[in-house]
Amino acid sequence: MSNQTEIETILRAVPVIPVVIIDDVAHAVPLARALVAGGLTVIEITLRTAFGIDAIRAISDEVQDAIAGVGTVLEPEQLAEAAAAGARFAVSPGATPRILDAAVDQNISLLPGVATASEAMALLERGYRFAKFFPAEPAGGAQYLSAIASPLPQLRFCPTGGITLESAPRYLKLSNVMCVGGSWMVSRAAMAAGDWAGITAQAAQAAALNQFRHADNG
Repeated sequence: MSNQTEIETILRAVPVIPVVIIDDVAHAVPLARALVAGGLTVIEITLRTAFGIDAIRAISDEVQDAIAGVGTVLEPEQLAEAAAAGARFAVSPGATPRILDAAVDQNISLLPGVATASEAMALLERGYRFAKFFPAEPAGGAQYLSAIASPLPQLRFCPTGGITLESAPRYLKLSNVMCVGGSWMVSRAAMAAGDWAGITAQAAQAAALNQFRHADNG
């Protein structure tokens, strides 16, 4: 099991974790600086392109106030690779036994994904207290998370998938939601255009969602 104290600290740091797809490594550092300037210090760099690991390394080396993590982890080997590049946390869309077993031996905190109560119970059996709820909107949204809060009060979530600036408050108000993941402030078009000021402005709007967080989780 990965370090639950570490992942809790990370999830409490921001109301929204930007979920980033990097198409050019040169975007990584200015993007991270733009997000940090807007108040979003935790950044999930996905492995959906070939540039993810290099982007994590660049951010970890050059942006002191950023907490870089790796997303879309599908293979155990990716945990070690990301940790070596400086990633502080890892996020997977699901939670296979191979990924969970590998996390035990890696110096990186894993946020595994779940979409059902049975999957959530399986994580609890392994000692996890924090999980990604994915894909949040298609899987039932805030209404679903509210419904499982009573039978599964031990587990806190970072819902991700289809969440927007407008819908995020519905999640953040729940007692079992630590923060949300979203990509609306880090569009690939804005990065391609080098609109770092625009990204900072949208990050600031996202950071202001802290006002909606449940008192136990902010």
